[in-house]
Amino acid sequence: MTVRDTWNPAQYERFRAEREQPFRDLVALITRRPAGRVVDLGCGTGQLTASLHRELAAVETLGVDSSGAMLERAHTLEADGLAFTRGDIAVWQPQSPVDVVFSNAALQWVGDHRALFPRLKAMLVAGGELAVQVPANFDHVSHMLAAEIAREDPFIGAMGGWTRTFPVLPPEEYAALLHELGFVAQSVRLQVYGHVLDSTDAVVEWVRGTLLTDYESRMPEAIYQDFVARYRDRLRIALGDARPYFYPFKRILMWGRLAA
Repeated sequence: MTVRDTWNPAQYERFRAEREQPFRDLVALITRRPAGRVVDLGCGTGQLTASLHRELAAVETLGVDSSGAMLERAHTLEADGLAFTRGDIAVWQPQSPVDVVFSNAALQWVGDHRALFPRLKAMLVAGGELAVQVPANFDHVSHMLAAEIAREDPFIGAMGGWTRTFPVLPPEEYAALLHELGFVAQSVRLQVYGHVLDSTDAVVEWVRGTLLTDYESRMPEAIYQDFVARYRDRLRIALGDARPYFYPFKRILMWGRLAA
């Protein structure tokens, strides 16, 4: 089955302000300033990577993403010390250890976090810092309903039987994992971000920019449009026609520092 690049910068940035606050909160945890060399795994359009580069007073910041559409936007932001490269963050490695490994709302697409985090640690110099934010909203009806519909015909057949699983661990397991890996200082928290959207239909537009891209990339366009239509109808039934709609969204923010 061919998997297409269906990331849409314009769709993703429709809720740019709402998506920025977790980024701000994550950056605030980093103590290594000036930061030296920084990598941003899953940099997207690069807008927040550029902000990260400035706020950490980094010497060099490299954004990594697998989406050509996202990187096309990101490359327009390149400047002295700020660059972007295409790579699969599930396997990508820096040429040499860096001072800060940063990832905001991207590692939920990478499997087996118990195997992933030792690899992230290996990217760091002694005294280096890891800062990661991942969504933890997979038990909300907006996410559960998408997974449920994806298991129905004709969608499951169009994807060749593929089903989406998310590797995100409970917060306490990340805390234990950071400790086991030798991070001598850490902060791990589950935070609920409340977003006041225009209506329940706006939830569809929110997830179309992130969650649903995984299904879109594996379905023919016509079948995907049917998927979105069924999802919208069922979500209206589940959530009602609230205007505005309060969308609570859980995220895990974690930071750790290695011994110098």
